[in-house]
Amino acid sequence: MADLHTYDPLVPTAVVLGARNLGGAIADHLLSEGWAVAAVARSDETLERVRARGALALKADASHPGELATALQQARDELGGLDLVVNAVSAARPPSSSGAFGGGPVGDATIDDFRGWASAVAEQAFVFLSEGTRALRAAGGHGTLIQVTGGSSRRAFPGRGLWSAGAQASRALVQAAAQELREEGIHVALLQVDATIASPKTEAFTRDVPPEALADQADVARAVAYLASQSARGITHELQLTPAGERWVP
Repeated sequence: MADLHTYDPLVPTAVVLGARNLGGAIADHLLSEGWAVAAVARSDETLERVRARGALALKADASHPGELATALQQARDELGGLDLVVNAVSAARPPSSSGAFGGGPVGDATIDDFRGWASAVAEQAFVFLSEGTRALRAAGGHGTLIQVTGGSSRRAFPGRGLWSAGAQASRALVQAAAQELREEGIHVALLQVDATIASPKTEAFTRDVPPEALADQADVARAVAYLASQSARGITHELQLTPAGERWVP
């Protein structure tokens, strides 16, 4: 495992929020490309996996402004800078009584369903963007913020309107931040994965789905690296990934 206190300050540095499945794949890819990486998670089990990867493990709740600010400052101090922050957190916090993924039909949902599926998602995206912006400014400005989201940020599906409300609010926040921060040299991008992502988390309900209809975590990780590598002469603020076996909707 890498010595977390001897990173070269000239090496690009990244913080990934969420490190169990997709976040772990993103961290692995960035490490393979020579980045110094830190990952934020809440569980000790996930943090141990982060350390095993050779990344800096930061215990924090990415939906809590103070905890995230402290984690980003620690990453900056430990890694010698900050160039990229990626939000790969599954931010929904449905109530224990919720039985339907996405919140269920609007007419049957409760206010607690809305708060767990919509408000929690939008609020966590706001915390990521606001604290991420402050952290990049403190590191000298410039850098990239990438919000990973799904197809529900583009359109609503029956039974998942609450989930879509949170995702579309996240998209609106990214669009606003991208415009506000362009002149500062801070690149803000939305990475939309318009499909279910194959991972241990989704394995139970995707076993009979053809592989070409599922997004690959490695492809998403490569897309993150692409967005982070863009120059000022060619900036992408929204990038959509759709597997060949999934229906593409313009």
